[in-house]
Amino acid sequence: MEENNTRELEIEDIQAKEEEFNEQVTIRRQKLAELQEQGKDPFDVYKVNRTHNSQEVKEQFEELGDNLVTIAGRLMSKRIQGKAGFCDVHDRDGKIQIYVRLDAVGEESFKDAKTFDIGDFVTVTGTAFVTRTGETSIRAKEIKLISKSLKPLPEKWHGLKNPDLKYRQREVDLVMNKDVRDTFMKRINIIKAIREFLDNRGYLEVETPILSPIAGGAAARPFVTHHNTLDIDMYLRIATELYLKRCIVGGFEKVYDMGKNFRNEGMSVRHNPEFTMIELYEAYADYNDMMEMTEQLVAYACEKVHGTTKVTYQGTEIDFTPPWRRITMVDAVKEYAGIDFNEIKTDEEAQKIAKEKHLEFPKAIDKVTKGEVLNMLFEEYGEEHLIQPTFLCDYPVEISPLTKKKRGNEEFTERFEGFVYGREVCNAYSELNDPIVQRDRFAQQANERELGDDEAYVIDEEFMNALEIGMPPTGGLGIGIDRIVMFLTDSTSIRDVILFPTMKPLQ
Repeated sequence: MEENNTRELEIEDIQAKEEEFNEQVTIRRQKLAELQEQGKDPFDVYKVNRTHNSQEVKEQFEELGDNLVTIAGRLMSKRIQGKAGFCDVHDRDGKIQIYVRLDAVGEESFKDAKTFDIGDFVTVTGTAFVTRTGETSIRAKEIKLISKSLKPLPEKWHGLKNPDLKYRQREVDLVMNKDVRDTFMKRINIIKAIREFLDNRGYLEVETPILSPIAGGAAARPFVTHHNTLDIDMYLRIATELYLKRCIVGGFEKVYDMGKNFRNEGMSVRHNPEFTMIELYEAYADYNDMMEMTEQLVAYACEKVHGTTKVTYQGTEIDFTPPWRRITMVDAVKEYAGIDFNEIKTDEEAQKIAKEKHLEFPKAIDKVTKGEVLNMLFEEYGEEHLIQPTFLCDYPVEISPLTKKKRGNEEFTERFEGFVYGREVCNAYSELNDPIVQRDRFAQQANERELGDDEAYVIDEEFMNALEIGMPPTGGLGIGIDRIVMFLTDSTSIRDVILFPTMKPLQ
């Protein structure tokens, strides 16, 4: 009975809020209609000749003197009574207080200003001054409505408690929440710093296709679409790797592409189907060079944004200062799972361990290889322990089809993944450039697809043709931009660092 009463009260509260919201929308539309009847339609304003933003007024206060300034922004608070009052106007760089007096702006403008709603866009012309409390403000000589907000904003964020609505209505999230705006400004600056770092090292930014007849370059499920004119299925790219390697073949010795990739897979706090990656390739380099590149690049971006190479993530200090820790996959499994794969010689021995540990694979367990079991053991027992930035090196050859074999041990490859706080942030290789071996690796992957692994690679004959023309020794690296931004902004979910994350449509 008590639960039913509580539920009824919740429903009544929701209905009351909806009625209040609809009433405010009606009132705002009425205000707009009255303004239009008076020839003051705010939507007839096409341009505002503003001279300063809020931050510039504060920074240049001494120089401005009695000179007029014009600012524009969204009205976020209003305290106008009698013949004077204050309001706050927000723009991209912050907020500034406006002092409005009847005798300064005139009776008609003052009357209009009193009817402005929170959320309206206004332009203000006046002189800068400092209030008794020390706040730089503008003494308005003219205030004008330039765009009408027809829906009320949440009151102190009470209207958007639901995280789902924050992601769906990101524009409102940005208006109401300074921390959210700061996160995305940091994202912008992180991406700018990454480009700056690579450009300074002589890398060329190129653009590779988003639509391709083959989904290649990674082990992932693609999104499929259809090209009507060609009457063929095409795929949104899952990686830029194969096209960038063709650029290396063509003589661009240092290239990168930063943009969207698409993978038709699960969604979580770490995964969004549409995400931002940077892949870069350098001729005459190997995976050791890519390790140095990764730690230097991330440290550079971190210092650009925070002024230091250390950040606090979820209460834990993360130190991105190079050099990062390096550990092989074999040593990690020995340390964290207590199993020494140096002593395991056959697939059958590894399969026995997999059964004992109840590991699950996309194919029959008696078909899995020693390397596949090693990788699964690391994922199950080792990954969570790599909190500080760490390079996990030397992956088994059977799960690294685009990678050169390890010098001195052909069971493994010269591949590493970077981990932070137990999460993968990058993947890099000494790239395989032997076309004969590459074709054999692709054939092995084709067999894996037949055994049920729908994420196994498919052969790309255009890429194979490029390899046969000749590719120099090359180092390659891919970094998940969204995950790096998560760590550098202390964000718990990937949705917090993507402006408009993928969402299931509301019914």
